[in-house]
Amino acid sequence: MRAGGTPVAGSDVRRPVLARTRAELTDALEACRARGGRVGLVATMGALHAGHVSLVRKAHEVRAVEDAVVVSIFVNPLQFGPEEDLASYPRSLDADLEVCAAERVDVVFAPGSAEMYPEGEPLVTVEPGPLGEILEGRVRPTHFRGVLTVVAKLFGSVRPDFAVFGEKDYQQLVLIRQMAVDLAMQVEVMAGETVREIGGLALSSRNEYLDDDQRALARALWQALRAGADAADRGAEDVLAAARGVLAEATALELDYLELTSPALGAPPASGAARLLVAARVGPVRLIDNTGIVLGRPADQPD
Repeated sequence: MRAGGTPVAGSDVRRPVLARTRAELTDALEACRARGGRVGLVATMGALHAGHVSLVRKAHEVRAVEDAVVVSIFVNPLQFGPEEDLASYPRSLDADLEVCAAERVDVVFAPGSAEMYPEGEPLVTVEPGPLGEILEGRVRPTHFRGVLTVVAKLFGSVRPDFAVFGEKDYQQLVLIRQMAVDLAMQVEVMAGETVREIGGLALSSRNEYLDDDQRALARALWQALRAGADAADRGAEDVLAAARGVLAEATALELDYLELTSPALGAPPASGAARLLVAARVGPVRLIDNTGIVLGRPADQPD
């Protein structure tokens, strides 16, 4: 096992095909398509951890014998702002390939920037619209343009029948689903549940930047979300008040936002399904998290 509980490949595990170009990717998937199989995609920026593994396993749950699962590994420069951590973002392709081998991934697509953006920054990009201007979009105004553009390019390159994205990046998941519908991409976008460390911190490649004290502080994000969920039966105002109460005690956190929305990121309902989202800086690291709640019903009451 790797640190964090991620399995590594043994000597008897078949390694995935590594495709560096779209032509190599097409060749690698040709046999699958020739026999009528489907293709599933898990899009990542590498530095794979147990959260990514859970997405691969979700893809395996819906695959048939003749299907193929592709993991893309590409640190997308278009989604990083000028003051963000593009240069230092963790890159570990050899270790990532071992993880993919252990998880029976068929193809790893690991293009370079020149393959994804041969003319440099593209002139035509995917604009996220109003949903990209709230929450993360207020803090990172160009981020979702970069995300949607690279996902559109990955969809065009891999031509997946289905793709799995994590709920940790909930706004991203909503936008990708909307893009797939609005642009008739014919890709089924599935959601994978957030995977957490002991103590509740959502797994993220950026967690490795945290020291022990910062990691302990970061757990306040999940504690705040849980406190909000526990107040769900009392309504939206109590949900936010309970979550804010936890965050107020974590004085070293720099809160960016704490918001309650509908599942589609609109105004929260008076009762029914809702989403509680939070973002904050912990030392040098900016972390996001969220949870689904049902307003008007105790958090421990089953659906």
